[in-house]
Amino acid sequence: MNEHLQELRSKVAQSCRILAMEGLVEGILGHVSVRMNDQEMLIRCRGEQETGVRYTTADAIRLVDFDGYGDDLLGQYEVPKELPIHGEIYKSRPEVGCVIHAHPPSALICGISELEFKPIFGAFNIPAMRMALRGIPVYPRSVLVTRPDLAAQMIEIMGDEHICLMKGHGITVTGKTLEEATIRALNFNILAEVTLETAKLGKGASSIPPEDIEELPNLGSTFNDIWAWRHYIKKLEKDDRLLAISDY
Repeated sequence: MNEHLQELRSKVAQSCRILAMEGLVEGILGHVSVRMNDQEMLIRCRGEQETGVRYTTADAIRLVDFDGYGDDLLGQYEVPKELPIHGEIYKSRPEVGCVIHAHPPSALICGISELEFKPIFGAFNIPAMRMALRGIPVYPRSVLVTRPDLAAQMIEIMGDEHICLMKGHGITVTGKTLEEATIRALNFNILAEVTLETAKLGKGASSIPPEDIEELPNLGSTFNDIWAWRHYIKKLEKDDRLLAISDY
């Protein structure tokens, strides 16, 4: 159990650092959690040595119940103020194994500008295209989700979808696994970046035709999640080494 717990702590920390490396979170804002069981989760917390999400280490990942309580905090760590985003999703959606809350700038601008996410590309990024096809729920309130009742509002709008754009705030992303949720957040960021850059051109972009959509395969979770996760882990290792050299 301890070995498995430590492995999960390290993976949550890696997810945090990847999201920061790719620009979805900045500074000390943003958090990742994974479900441990029907009552507990591991979640990124802030401790006395807090230095930012990009520098998250495994010791910042603490075990708490869905309401944010637990001895693992050791009187030294603080759970995120928006912990209800995580806890209330786990309570209401038993299929969810990971929750990510992030603040990607492109998604933020798309939300406050009310840009429509359309399937304007295909093979370039098939999972992101399918997100646009399904539609992205938008939570219209620009508030900190610090209470269960606020989280319930967001969850109602999110429904069974895996992504919710929080207008004037950020995004919440879920997945069955940490790898799935992390790559899903990164793919949505690509969709938001392309949507925003296209809008900057001042020209309307057409959705790709239905016959092209029908040609696009489902490449499966190994291709879309596991291999993509491994790619970002290798990229993170290189970036971590460069950071260590620059800090030295």
